[in-house]
Amino acid sequence: MADEFDIIHRHFAPLSRGNPAALGLRDDAAVLAVRTGFEHIVTTDAIVAGVHFLENESPENIAARLCASNLSDLAAMGATPVGFTLAAAWTKNTHEDFIAAFAKGLGFWIDEYGFPLLGGDTVSTPGAMMFSLTAIGEVKAGKSLKRSGAVPGDSIYVSGTIGDGALGLLAAQGRLPDIGKDHLDYLKRRFQCPTPRVSTGQAISGLASACIDISDGLVQDIGHICETSGVSIRIDASSVPLSAAASAALEADANLLDVILSGGDDYELAFTAAGAPPVSEVPVTEIGIVGEGNLGVQVIGKDGITMKIDRGGFNHFSNE
Repeated sequence: MADEFDIIHRHFAPLSRGNPAALGLRDDAAVLAVRTGFEHIVTTDAIVAGVHFLENESPENIAARLCASNLSDLAAMGATPVGFTLAAAWTKNTHEDFIAAFAKGLGFWIDEYGFPLLGGDTVSTPGAMMFSLTAIGEVKAGKSLKRSGAVPGDSIYVSGTIGDGALGLLAAQGRLPDIGKDHLDYLKRRFQCPTPRVSTGQAISGLASACIDISDGLVQDIGHICETSGVSIRIDASSVPLSAAASAALEADANLLDVILSGGDDYELAFTAAGAPPVSEVPVTEIGIVGEGNLGVQVIGKDGITMKIDRGGFNHFSNE
């Protein structure tokens, strides 16, 4: 692999897109101004080979999952992306062509979301390849969405469709029933290249009482709203929106409902609000209601009976 500073100059400095805060990636840190009347939102996510992405994943898809997970955190707080810093740990045998493709993959997200690279670090590791991205966003002062504002009587909504990410991982691993190539390819793509709902987060800012992105699973993540808001939330399983591909998978194997409700990697938004949901570029669906008492999440099946969800959601430290 080429010299670290040469790689930064050739592949990563252009990703600053000339943003003055990056200082050309030639200094020890970025210099970022805070606009009057705004607050910065800062979030960090790390992804590790074999844990958060497949060992043989393409560099472009690794870049997609890394950016999407962080942008989704900004979306959940109603923030507009400002930029990011990146720490990359390459394995010793990483070819420069892989690094170039990874940087190109980052470039798509930078241009799509106005999200330039502001700084970071690159190292070599004898272990698994790992990337850590710190995303910076901004929101009007006092207007950030949080998990703690849900109140009894609010409705609970989700954006887009649920379960595609977890089913997409199974599809990529060859563990889904044969539901047709088009459906399998759709689910794989939803896992490999999720779409963070940045504009939806901005649309519900000031209207939603609480919000979270669905990264670790619908039930677990909505449970975090329950915990921080001190409420219970009742979900109607039949109201949870599914893609055509997820519906086909569920029809082929009814046991996959548990994966849909508790699997991670959807990067949709779940939020509570009083009254009708705001207009969004993606469909928003009401799936339940907020109730009294900090009793967690209750999922009601088609038969009106409370469902037992065997998997509580993705756990980064689980060996299962």
